[in-house]
This record gives sequence, C-alpha cells and structure tokens, in this order.
Amino acid sequence: MLTIYNEEEDREQKVEEPDASLTYSYADYAKWKFLERLELLKGRIFKLAAANTNHQRATMKIGFDLYGFLKGKTCQVFIAPFDVRLPVKDRKRDDQITTVVQPDVCVFCDPAKIDERGACGVPDLVVEVLSPSNSQYDVRDKFDVYQEAGVKEYWIVSPMQESIMVSLLQADGKYGASSVYKKADTLHAATIPGFSVNINELFTH
Repeated sequence: MLTIYNEEEDREQKVEEPDASLTYSYADYAKWKFLERLELLKGRIFKLAAANTNHQRATMKIGFDLYGFLKGKTCQVFIAPFDVRLPVKDRKRDDQITTVVQPDVCVFCDPAKIDERGACGVPDLVVEVLSPSNSQYDVRDKFDVYQEAGVKEYWIVSPMQESIMVSLLQADGKYGASSVYKKADTLHAATIPGFSVNINELFTH
C-alpha cells in the first residue's frame, strides 16, 4: 500500500500501489501524488525509505560544500528530493523515459539539462549515501543504472564504514575498479577539478 494525499477532501488515504508486475514511464510517474518517495528503474517502482540521521548529515555536508564551491560557476548541485530523468539515447518524451531517480546529491555541468521539473539527462557526478535499508539497492541496482546511463563519476558514501567508494566511467562505457577512501584520506573529485572531501571531517559530528 502507498499513501496518497487527496486534495479535494484534504486528507490522506491508503491506495493500492501500482501493479509491480507492470512497467511504467515518467508520464505515469508524473501523475502520481504519493506521499512516499519513489524512483523508477527501467520501468519498475522502488520505494525510498526515510533517511536516518547519519545519512542526512553526510548528504548535507557534501551538498553544502559543493554548493559553496560551485557558486558562480556553470555546474550546479542538487540535493534530494530532485527528479533526474535518465533517457535512453534520444528518447526524451515523457512516455519514453522509464528511469527516474532521486540521487542524494548530483551535479550537472550542462544547464540545458535542467528544467522546471528537475533534470533530463545524465549528471556529471552522483553521490548516494547508504543507510541500512538501501545498501543493496544503491550498490547493485543503481550502480548498474548509472553505469548504463553514462554517469562519469559515482560516489557511494557509507556512514557505517566511514568511507566513500568512487567509480569512474572508462572509455569503454564501464566503471573501472572502484577506489575506496577512508579516514585520513582526501578525495579529489575527478569531474569537478579543485573540489575535495576530507573523509575524517565528513564523518565528524
């Protein structure tokens, strides 16, 4: 069951969630008014759990640091909830897009990809912060989606292990061997020259 807000009656109500055996497009997604956060991965629906405290801390620190660094520059940073439509090739119509994600943090360096509904196109950098409830989803399912879409740099932040795993897209369109940054390390972003994250400071409350 999912929760929908009924504007006419000014109340919440429980409804049967869309049929899990079917696939959906952004045209369907845009019509839904569910209170839960949802993502579409290749037409399949995934519900997003609420972020815990450590998840929020890491997301906000990285997002705010990026905002300050990018202020006045072409690249822009966005923090979830922010819809990113990932079209396959040039199939950009609402009924052709079957993947809509809400990365914890993402950076776009092409302003043409940003519109009033979010973004349509591939981010240059995606940061996903793990929680106990979403680890497998971000590490396996979304890793594959971001690789296929062509996201140049993908960070998986683990507050539990106090580490960041970085995957960089290679010339063959696949992510190379991931690098893991832990305490005492400084991570320098490949797609945003000059921006860095001190791992120890990131996980210091």
